Amino acid sequence: MKRLFFLLLLFTLPLFATTSTVMKLKINGAIGPATSSYLKEGMASAISYDVQMILIELDTPGGLSTSMREMIQEITNSPIAVATYVYPKGARAASAGTYLLYASHIAAMAPGTNLGAATPVSIMPGQKPSDSNTTGTSTLEKKAINDAMAYIKSLAQLNDRNASWALETVKEAKSLSAEDALSAGVIDLVAYNTKDLLSKLHAKRVKVSGKDVILNTYEATIIDYESNFKTRFLSVVTNPNMAYIFLIIAIYGIFFELMNPGAIFPGVVGAISGIIALYSLNILPFNYAGLMLIFLGISFMIAEVFILGFGVLGIGGAIAFAFGSVLLFDAGTLGSNVSIPLILAFTIVSIAFFILVIRLFISSRSAKIVSGAEEMLGAIAEVIEAEDNVYYVHCHGETWNAKSKDKLSVGQKVEVVKLSGLTLEVKPIKE
Repeated sequence: MKRLFFLLLLFTLPLFATTSTVMKLKINGAIGPATSSYLKEGMASAISYDVQMILIELDTPGGLSTSMREMIQEITNSPIAVATYVYPKGARAASAGTYLLYASHIAAMAPGTNLGAATPVSIMPGQKPSDSNTTGTSTLEKKAINDAMAYIKSLAQLNDRNASWALETVKEAKSLSAEDALSAGVIDLVAYNTKDLLSKLHAKRVKVSGKDVILNTYEATIIDYESNFKTRFLSVVTNPNMAYIFLIIAIYGIFFELMNPGAIFPGVVGAISGIIALYSLNILPFNYAGLMLIFLGISFMIAEVFILGFGVLGIGGAIAFAFGSVLLFDAGTLGSNVSIPLILAFTIVSIAFFILVIRLFISSRSAKIVSGAEEMLGAIAEVIEAEDNVYYVHCHGETWNAKSKDKLSVGQKVEVVKLSGLTLEVKPIKE
């Protein structure tokens, strides 16, 4: 009887079992302040929902070291198990993404993905990371590399992963495919999709905050965490392309306002864009040389309009503007750079604009004067009154006092040769 009751309980127990919940976060693109904020808010939400596990779907070329370390602190101190999954096929966890994988309680990858190339890239202006085998490596580079090696080794030891390969990916920028990473003990498993991943993680034992936790992820309910407006706005303004666009709009907006005081609209747009650009540059590591070249290039093009340097200042300004735009952000540090087509578009538009302004300026200098005293010279007038060498003539719809060395008669056509105050000096036109 007891055995029969036990068997009945065994078969009916799953009916009363509660389904576990998994919070899923998606991180695509370069690691930056917006990414760090998104992860922090997502993990806080996961704790409030009391989920079984946090799943991070990752696809990144790398990013800022400061943001990466903030994210790693959130992961390593999380009271909930964190699984980082490089997904979908063709995704990567390069540079900062490799550190995130090593820091997670569970590291997984989809087939056709890769990780590695975790050598730190300097953000000092004009400084490039030297090859690890050369003897010319600077002290700053050595400090950065040694710090990164110690950091990723500690993460490998924390989660019992391959520490020797972790040191190689920092020192020699090595990379691995998903299958090779699994064989080398860098990751825990390879899964084809999210459902396959959760199925393989079911009943897996992981250590979280010093305690062993057995995951219950079979048929788990997945909650997709969406970023809030602040995080989305931060991700927009910290994108190098958007920061560059705001910077250029600010420069031109303020320039147009100074050229046309009281226009208001260009000044307002320029001021708002300038504040956003300054906020972006305060967050993003940028190259001062690139920023100065952009200002110098625009200054040269503006000077071309006033000085008329026969194109020398304009061409030099366009070259400085283009080089400064390329150098403004370091792709190795941010994971992405300002788009070359975007730089070309702004450069061409700038050149076209200043060529147009120069042409209008030149044409205005060579055009015939249509108003003022100079315009009166050579004008044709008609004598409407003549009495005792005092004449009145009709010119440009107005009646003028006139004087002449020759005798004039009413109705005679005359030519203006000089303007003295409000009196015209005229001479008769020979028929």
